[in-house]
Amino acid sequence: MADKPPSSTSSATPQNVAPNTQNPALRMLGVPKIRFKLPSRNWLIFLSITGSFTTALIYDRRQKRKAQEKWSNLVAHIAKQPLPPNETRRKLTVFLAAPPGDGLMSAREYFKEYIKPIIVAGALDYEVVEGRKEGDIRATFANRIRKARRQAGEGQPIEEDEAENFLQQIRQNFGIEDEPGIQGDMVIGRHTWKEYIRGLHEGWLGPIDEPHPEPETIPGPEGAAAEVATQQLAGDYGTPAALSAPQENKKAESAPEKKPEEEKTDVKKLPRPTPAYILPSSYPSQRLAPSTPQEIDVSPVRFPHILGFFNTPIRIYRFLTQRYLADAVGRDVAAIVLAASTRPYTENSNIPDSEFRTPTDASDDASPTSLSSSSSSSSSLSPSSQIPSNHYEQQSDLETEEQEWPKSVRKQKEDPDIKEREWLDDIVMDPRIALRMHRFDLPPEEEERAQRIAEGTDWIRGEEKPAHVPFWKRMWNTYGLGEQDDGRPKVVIGNLDE
Repeated sequence: MADKPPSSTSSATPQNVAPNTQNPALRMLGVPKIRFKLPSRNWLIFLSITGSFTTALIYDRRQKRKAQEKWSNLVAHIAKQPLPPNETRRKLTVFLAAPPGDGLMSAREYFKEYIKPIIVAGALDYEVVEGRKEGDIRATFANRIRKARRQAGEGQPIEEDEAENFLQQIRQNFGIEDEPGIQGDMVIGRHTWKEYIRGLHEGWLGPIDEPHPEPETIPGPEGAAAEVATQQLAGDYGTPAALSAPQENKKAESAPEKKPEEEKTDVKKLPRPTPAYILPSSYPSQRLAPSTPQEIDVSPVRFPHILGFFNTPIRIYRFLTQRYLADAVGRDVAAIVLAASTRPYTENSNIPDSEFRTPTDASDDASPTSLSSSSSSSSSLSPSSQIPSNHYEQQSDLETEEQEWPKSVRKQKEDPDIKEREWLDDIVMDPRIALRMHRFDLPPEEEERAQRIAEGTDWIRGEEKPAHVPFWKRMWNTYGLGEQDDGRPKVVIGNLDE
């Protein structure tokens, strides 16, 4: 009997193919059967966008940390330097104000994230002077300068604080002194820089005591005649108070009563800063204080801060490129912490001297009487017309930040008591103050050393770079049973109850 030839259907089926069955254990646990396949178009779009954003964010934060470590290691050798037991570490004064259109919390976070790590790496003492609203830094700084002038013997002696006097007495008894050298100031942001410059001029050029308020204007003959006419009218038709009484009663009835919530908001409003003792237009006629230091060391630090919904693309870009900001701010802060070199602020030599020089520039000790003719002719001019803008370097520092301020800040307030706006008015510099100001500069050799630290060929001055430890070994040494960096084995304690 002949065998049947195989059919076409049986020949097409593969031989010895294992059935595609799910693991029984996973099936009993309720795990569904997973079939691996390529993601769909929508999933590819989602994964590519989120993956790109996450990768850019992780890379930026890694480079940002490296930049901060570079500048921190550049100044870390200062923390290793020994100090005599009767000396205190150099103290840095930091001026910090709430940015326009935002609160003070954002400025504090910026300081803690970009500036404080480098100051702490250098083991410097610092004091933060904060301002919550426009004019606070100017008023606080001017009051400090006036207090220093009184301590130097100008004006009436100040009332000494018991706590401060007690602290000074302890320092004298133990012979505690400040570390010799430059102290310096750090000003964060363009808005704070404008207030600092204004308070600096007000403190060293203005009066040491608060000026008397302007007397009220006495009515002239026309005012007296009008008063007589009102008296005659009152004699014929009754007193003016009686005539206006019904109208006042109607206004009082129509005026809505204040709610308790509105009264609470009125109480919570911050007090206004002390008005300025002098205006920029009176700088040439003022006498420079005898106790003015010959060198005023201060450097501004950038503070980019942009708000608004339409600026979202710019804010996203800055969020993903914080490494550039950390490197630039770290360089400025490292120059202040090192204090290895200072230079005077430059001035524009393209403008003729006749356009900005004043008679007071010839001598710091010139008497105000010799300047009466020049001050009287220039008092009618605005501050911006007396001295051209961007003449001194201080006037153009961080100027690009003003373009990012919100429009609400640029609106002039209608309050008649406000005579000036520190944030909106142009910076006016007096030559006697401008030529004494110096800024911290990073020497070229320190710049090269920072570059070597970034490349990994250099380390903290006076120390050798430690050997690289892999990530898995660091985790094992920290959380496992590995040895610490100092070579000491980790102590493993058993159960003490047994």
